[in-house]
Amino acid sequence: MAKDKKKDGARGKPDKAARAGATAAAHGDAAMSGAHASDPVGGQHHAAKAHGRATQVDESLPATRPELMALHAAARARRNGARLNSPDFRAAVMDLERIEIRIAAVDRAADPPLG
Repeated sequence: MAKDKKKDGARGKPDKAARAGATAAAHGDAAMSGAHASDPVGGQHHAAKAHGRATQVDESLPATRPELMALHAAARARRNGARLNSPDFRAAVMDLERIEIRIAAVDRAADPPLG
């Protein structure tokens, strides 16, 4: 009769991830296991889904990557120079968001896509 046990001293003990999942299940806490409530059973990874609001590409921004990167650098400098959580800081962060979304749209439109 062949034994199906590991020789590394971990006989009969579940691995750390399985223990964390079992602990989370016992407490009914999906966050504790790193899982979302909508994750498939067994903790398999789900396909990426959009969280929150849909993004809108700001077509008023330049259409070339070099121009967008220059705007991005200027917005980063403004953000880095502003006091944390000040109106100027938040405005620079929002500008960065708009610029990054436009950069992603330009990258996706390239032939072949850059991203």
